[in-house]
Amino acid sequence: MMQNVHLASEADEDDLYSGYNDYNPTFDTEDLENDVAFQQAARTSHGRRPPSKATLTSSMGRPMTGAIQDGVARPMTAVQAAGYTKAAMRGSSFDPLGQARGPAPPLEMKNSDSSEEKIRQLEKKVNELVEESCIANSCGDLKTALEKAKEAGRKERVLVRQREQIATPENINLDLTYSVLFNLASQYAANEMYAEALNTYQVIVKNKMFSNGGRLKVNMGNIYLKQLNYSKAIKFYRMALDQIPGVHKEMRIKIMENIGVAFIKTGQYNEAISSFEHIMSTSPNLKAGFNLILCYFAIGNSEQMKKAFQKLIAVPLEVDYDDKYISSNDDPHTNLLVEAIKNDSLRQIERERISMAEEYIMTAAKLIAPVIETSFAVGYDWCVEAVKASHYVELANDLEINKATTYLRQQDFSQALETLKMFEKKDSRVKSAAATNLSFLYYLENELAQATNYADLAVNSDRYNPAALTNKGNTVFANGDYEKAAEFYKEALRNDSSCTEALYNLGLTYKKLNRIDEALDCFLKLHAILRNSAQVLHQIANIYEIMEDPDAAMEWLLQLISVVPTDPHVLSKLGKLYDREGDKSQAFHYYYESYRYFPSNIEVIEWLGAYYIDTQFCEKAIEYFERAALILPTQVKWQLMVASCYRRSGNYQKALEKYKVIHRKFPENVECLRFLVRLCTDMGLKEVQEYMTKLKKVEKLKEIREQRIKSGRDGSARSRREGNAGSGNDGTKGGRLNAKLKALPGTSEPYESSVSKEIDASYIDPLGPQAERPKTAARKRTEEDDFADEELGEDLLPE
Repeated sequence: MMQNVHLASEADEDDLYSGYNDYNPTFDTEDLENDVAFQQAARTSHGRRPPSKATLTSSMGRPMTGAIQDGVARPMTAVQAAGYTKAAMRGSSFDPLGQARGPAPPLEMKNSDSSEEKIRQLEKKVNELVEESCIANSCGDLKTALEKAKEAGRKERVLVRQREQIATPENINLDLTYSVLFNLASQYAANEMYAEALNTYQVIVKNKMFSNGGRLKVNMGNIYLKQLNYSKAIKFYRMALDQIPGVHKEMRIKIMENIGVAFIKTGQYNEAISSFEHIMSTSPNLKAGFNLILCYFAIGNSEQMKKAFQKLIAVPLEVDYDDKYISSNDDPHTNLLVEAIKNDSLRQIERERISMAEEYIMTAAKLIAPVIETSFAVGYDWCVEAVKASHYVELANDLEINKATTYLRQQDFSQALETLKMFEKKDSRVKSAAATNLSFLYYLENELAQATNYADLAVNSDRYNPAALTNKGNTVFANGDYEKAAEFYKEALRNDSSCTEALYNLGLTYKKLNRIDEALDCFLKLHAILRNSAQVLHQIANIYEIMEDPDAAMEWLLQLISVVPTDPHVLSKLGKLYDREGDKSQAFHYYYESYRYFPSNIEVIEWLGAYYIDTQFCEKAIEYFERAALILPTQVKWQLMVASCYRRSGNYQKALEKYKVIHRKFPENVECLRFLVRLCTDMGLKEVQEYMTKLKKVEKLKEIREQRIKSGRDGSARSRREGNAGSGNDGTKGGRLNAKLKALPGTSEPYESSVSKEIDASYIDPLGPQAERPKTAARKRTEEDDFADEELGEDLLPE
């Protein structure tokens, strides 16, 4: 290789421009592929040439690149070409990426058995479990979320032990440990396992390696608040407040709100006031302002209530009002943009914020108005003036209507009407609301003319007010025009599909019109909105009963019982349906439950008594019939049933005593006398003749009354045909008899026509035929006496 090296001669040193045209073969790269030393230097890591015999030196006297000095080769530099060769210049294809050399060798496979790879996979698994736990919690599956959190905690502990074995403790992933413990504590708290949650939070808080662990004392305070341990909650809230720097202003405000709420729970209103006052002076918000009013209301400080109310209505809402959503020109692009943002998510948030502010202000005004002044009317007036001076001007009218509502609760209808009539000259929306209330008031007082007038005024003021249309429909319904009422209810629903009053009334209207299927459709829609409305469930059951579908009616009544389990009417209705279906045991269960909650329903009492008679438990039936006799003491029916129960149960002595009591109260009751005659005959008592005489007397009186009524009817018929010509032709005997009958006492007993003149001493048991007894030692009874031939003497008539 030395033959290619040309050293500069001393003779050429003075010629500065010589040598430019000389060709130095050292820079020729065509033979580098065949240069063994160069190829070996390119393949070695240090670029050392094998030792050679001669040492090359540069013109400056230092060893040349790749030269060997003292047996050690100097490292080669620039051993990799830039990719530009003379071959390319001589017509070879341009291939800077080396694609002509074929595919790259395959990548080396990872060694899955290495400890570092195992740790990475385990760490990835822990992160996945934490994510799955959080997702399950957000979906409401709290049990699965807790299981995933526990599994993540177990795997994280295994991960820590493996890291400690192969590396120093400084290499442990503290962020992962913190996230696992925090998620586990959160899932414990979500599952109401508060003791475990507190223990897990304590592990984080006490570990000094977690720099922000102290903030979790807020979560611990929240748990103590849920456990009603308010003193500890306040303690932890204050500890968290001390550890949070002042730059986190919003978080500090929220913690102070929690402290104030905890003080309210413990009744320490002065301490709560100091917290809320600080919040209102630093960063006012609606919730803190409302709580401040509550605290001043609790301690009875009316002046501070006024100040707190003014602070509440001065809280900025930071929302854009409707001006932003009104297009001011005819630009279609602008109009399209306005339509797009008119009901977007941000607009909905603004509406919710405004609605919440109005609710807080209205509630606070209704709370403090009766106590801040001498009367609630003056207090309302002060609140109205304060609201008018704020940016909640529209609430002033609502407060005035609430004032009228308060008058109604106090039964002061005249003041309520006077207050509402003040709105007749105001803008249409307020006028419509006031007229709606006036219409409903007059409707409740059954003054339909006034109710109709104000309903018309409400509808004319605001045709899109569903309450006004519903009231108008009510007045038309009350007048009997059901078709027109249905039209008003439908219009109300078109304006507001969630107007449940209109939908309910529409269903009632369809029932009146006998359009049962449409009524059922209305009530089923209403049930989808009001799932637990007892009235809606009752209407659906009633419609199925009208449609003769008892199974569906019972199903809906059972749903109704789950909502109002103590309603006696619903229970008796279920009992009646089961009785119709032949299920006596279920019918008895529901009738008995109805009787237990309302023991004065005669229908239920009668059914229960009859049930015990049918089941041969006459002694138990006595209790129900006695109660019926207490409820209706003027009806002899129930007392006769009590006596019949005594007789059926074999207690003849008590039955006889009961019949005697009934006879004293109702001396002209034929049934009672017949029972007395039969019992005295069976028992061989001497009073039988006395009762038979009374029975003959009462039977004869009944017959005479019947004849008199019959003759009176015949006479009135004749007088209608013939006039009054024959009215004075009464015989002397008939005249004396009529004169005596005029003096007879009246009776409420029904009259029975008697063709024969026999005295019927037989009876019909009001409880039905008695079960046959064994005929042991029975004697033949004598036939009943025939009183047909006896004449009614004047001694039997009353004096």
